[in-house]
Amino acid sequence: MAASDRFSIQDKNVLIIGGTSGIGGQIALGFAEVGATVIPVSRTQSKVDATVDAILSGGGKARGYTADVNHTKTIVDLVERVENEVGSIDVLINSQGIIKLSAVEEFEEKDFDGIVDTNLKSVFFASIEVGKRMLERGSGAIINIASASSYRGWARAAVYSITKWGVVSLTETMASEWGSRGVRVNAIAPGFFMTELNQKRMSPERKANVIRRTPMGRFGKLDELVGAAVYLASPASGFVNGETIRVDGGYLASGI
Repeated sequence: MAASDRFSIQDKNVLIIGGTSGIGGQIALGFAEVGATVIPVSRTQSKVDATVDAILSGGGKARGYTADVNHTKTIVDLVERVENEVGSIDVLINSQGIIKLSAVEEFEEKDFDGIVDTNLKSVFFASIEVGKRMLERGSGAIINIASASSYRGWARAAVYSITKWGVVSLTETMASEWGSRGVRVNAIAPGFFMTELNQKRMSPERKANVIRRTPMGRFGKLDELVGAAVYLASPASGFVNGETIRVDGGYLASGI
């Protein structure tokens, strides 16, 4: 196989839940640049429209959908509609996520349910609904967005951390069950990137501590996540299954 073909996802249909802002939005733009048909999903129509317009204006291919994936029936309807209107989903990227920073004893049940529903439950059922169709075809790749908090205690982000630990476990479990049937499941664990999700929630002290702890001495740039995602979606990673790639500037490797 030629080197250019190893990393090719030309004409692949890539469904990106949470694909209109932050990490998911940047990955959507990156996949469009390398020739994929990008299918961004968000709760907000204006964000879907803006992402699709940005891709189309750059010469890419896209079709967007609005859906609240916290409801399992909505996921079923979404996947059926996408496959009928666009075609078989070759790659699923689960990039949906919300966070609340609070002392652990101050979380309320509604906080717990909302974060778990978005960050874990929807990932589980989206993976199942798309995965069943991939299994029927005997091929496909699922990429989940985990977090550096999947590996360490994360002060003031207890429920978020729970869900991200769960995403890694889910990734490995699905990989172990589906690998022999042609479907690979992997994840990316970003370190600290300044997204809409965290830039206003992190205190100056927390930001300074992140910089101090990161060997590269800076926050990540969102487009630095695109390469890992393209790799995991491409033939180049054909024997990579159940892996979580840390893209964190060495944060987790730095120790004390």
